[in-house]
Amino acid sequence: MVKNVTLREAWSGEADCLNCPLRATVLFAGLTEQDFARIHDPIDQFQLRPGTPLYRTGDDGEFLFTVRSGALKLVQYLPDGGQRIVRLARTSDVLGLEAIIESPYLHDAVALQVTEVCRYPARVVRALGRENPALHNELMSRWQRALSQADDWLTELSTGSARQRVARLLLRLAPDRVTSECELFSREDMGAMLGITTETASRTIAELKRQGLLVETAPNRFLLDIPNLTRIAEA
Repeated sequence: MVKNVTLREAWSGEADCLNCPLRATVLFAGLTEQDFARIHDPIDQFQLRPGTPLYRTGDDGEFLFTVRSGALKLVQYLPDGGQRIVRLARTSDVLGLEAIIESPYLHDAVALQVTEVCRYPARVVRALGRENPALHNELMSRWQRALSQADDWLTELSTGSARQRVARLLLRLAPDRVTSECELFSREDMGAMLGITTETASRTIAELKRQGLLVETAPNRFLLDIPNLTRIAEA
């Protein structure tokens, strides 16, 4: 179900937006109350089931999105019909930044888990960015952060042995290096993230479970042995 919330309500904390990542990410934090008074476009809040696309490669970039909760994969398709997951978007991440320059979306964005997102018009953000240097700087900062994440993804998750790649992914999925619980995805998605086969991903996860480095607490939810996984990842 789609819930419409005005930008002003999101900024002021009305309509249950007080603790929303849209506000906490400070994408709009530099705007004044007068800025919001001129905006009448709604923010759409909605939930995606696993496997549901948020947008497709080549779709017109009309909106930007903030992830409220859950996770999405950004997918590029290979000439042989295969797919490669080039980045994950999780809570507070902003998607669709290419819409700022009126470019079509460059990836498929697909929910990996039950995911809540906020959607807001790119033209509104473009107009605000022209008038408000703080918002413009924040947008550029987020663009740079997305590029850095893509570089880190390529460096960390596309090099080394399958065991090292899986360990690095697990560490990335943990909320921090203290909280050891994480939720995994399908082995097919893991293979597409790491550039390994589905079978290799399955074998590696099974091996780590046998060694006690992963303890399954619920379907696809695991407690991680952070110190030993870190040693594998950094070997």
